[in-house]
Amino acid sequence: MEKATFGAGCFWHVEAAFREIPGVTSTRVGYAGGIVANPTYEQVCSHSSGHAEVVEVTFDPSQASYGRLLAEFWTVHDPTQLNRQGPDVGSNYRSVILAHGDEQRALAEASKTALQERSPKPIVTEIEDATAFWAAEEYHQQYFEKKGISSCAVTVMNPVG
Repeated sequence: MEKATFGAGCFWHVEAAFREIPGVTSTRVGYAGGIVANPTYEQVCSHSSGHAEVVEVTFDPSQASYGRLLAEFWTVHDPTQLNRQGPDVGSNYRSVILAHGDEQRALAEASKTALQERSPKPIVTEIEDATAFWAAEEYHQQYFEKKGISSCAVTVMNPVG
């Protein structure tokens, strides 16, 4: 099993999308990339902790390649929006790939370059080394399933995808 971590706006929508991919064995929503240890949702939303809302994906690479996960990442959000997705605004909603090792970083960089070649707008997605992942509060985990809903009310309009 391998791990991948992505930030693409509100983590509920992103987690639900990754859970649908055969070969993904688990997902957790949480926070990464900030300056506060074990932040709360309130700290992250206050924009004082520096964290992004992210999804940690555990996957079986023999069933779901990292490339497949990257393809999903690019389609579940608009990577041309800086520090926002739709009505959600702030650095905690930034588009970011947190690479777990050199191979993931190289694949992420190549996929971003390929996407940029097709996009009329700049791709603002950051690619960084994976840092500490802090799981979000339990009520955020598999939120859509717990609430019996299928997606966010906001439709993602990805102009490049």
